[in-house]
Amino acid sequence: MKAQDIALVTGSSSGIGFETALLLARNGFNTYASIRNLEKSKNIAQIGNKEKLPLQVVQLDVNDYRSVKEAIDKVVAENQRIDVLVNNAGYGLLGALEDLSIEEIKAQFETNFFGVVRVTQQVIPVMRKQNAGTIINVSSVGGRIGIPGLSAYHSTKFALEGLSESISHELEPFGIRVVVIEPGVIRTNIMNSSIIAKKAQDTKSPYFSFVQQVERSFKSAMENTSASSPPEEVAKVVLQVVTSESPKLRYAVGNDASSIIQAKTTMSDTEFGGLIKQQFPSYA
Repeated sequence: MKAQDIALVTGSSSGIGFETALLLARNGFNTYASIRNLEKSKNIAQIGNKEKLPLQVVQLDVNDYRSVKEAIDKVVAENQRIDVLVNNAGYGLLGALEDLSIEEIKAQFETNFFGVVRVTQQVIPVMRKQNAGTIINVSSVGGRIGIPGLSAYHSTKFALEGLSESISHELEPFGIRVVVIEPGVIRTNIMNSSIIAKKAQDTKSPYFSFVQQVERSFKSAMENTSASSPPEEVAKVVLQVVTSESPKLRYAVGNDASSIIQAKTTMSDTEFGGLIKQQFPSYA
């Protein structure tokens, strides 16, 4: 890391983005914590001011091209470079495919996938010009495996995995590194920002009970400290990546993520499907 390395983190109002922005700033990165709704910036701004961190909040809505461009133009105008981009903004959508509207699925992709594309496309020319940079895309263990009730969410993360792998080859000749972070169950407020599809909330839906079970299962896992990891663990991996001379393409974060990805790669599809059914017995 150079003395004036510049980092931009999307989705920094809470959870993984919040902890990542703070940890990077605490380790000397001049960090821009981007937040869609600046009303949610008070907490991170107060911590930054109290600790006198090289951190400032910038408004950025990954769904809005103008907002993305203005935020990145601001960072470049003030620093003439961007060394680290952490694409973290996203949310979950619960519901079986039959209960999802096309509009709900498009909205999920708009934030979780196309939001990454918008920000990354604006940052690539900056990094290419400086012949250096690291792009970190926060995916999920759900970018490697699929479970029922989260088909739209998993689809966005599978897409992000493919995008990341492809551009890692495209950008390597320009000194730009691309890394995918794959967290398991992380103790964040993602369930508060997640959306249950409108039809999935109807008690007449054939999937109603199951979707309720999925929601309860995730909330329970997040409350169980032995079954989940704090967002600080993801932030630590991000710091490890940006300070490494030769980072890997993928990093699973959390014991649950590592074990389930290992199972996915060593089991047959039938065997792994049986494992999923064990986790959701009422649907089996």
